[in-house]
Amino acid sequence: MSEQLPTCVFCQIAAKQSPATIRYEDDDVIAFDNRLTWVPVMVLVIPKLHMRQEELWASPIMAKIGAVAAELGTQLCPGGYRMLSNVGRHAHQSQPHGHLHVLGGTDLGLYA
Repeated sequence: MSEQLPTCVFCQIAAKQSPATIRYEDDDVIAFDNRLTWVPVMVLVIPKLHMRQEELWASPIMAKIGAVAAELGTQLCPGGYRMLSNVGRHAHQSQPHGHLHVLGGTDLGLYA
């Protein structure tokens, strides 16, 4: 785990060096709208410190990430939401910075 990687877009967002619509922020966690718009609500919840996806899931910060994601899901998607985490190339993880997706705002069907 490192504090920040200058080439990581999520680190840049956490450091306010890249723009994002912030939904939640504290000393450890930041949540922002995803630039992708496949469904009406696509929020990413990340630790401010850079860590790989596997490190995130094994870290105590994951409990806070999950709580923030659940609160945002409840607020933004009263009809229900999905939390998703892609781990690795075969799962199409596109960013090296650990993160959790909150998806909703529409019927997501069996899979989104």
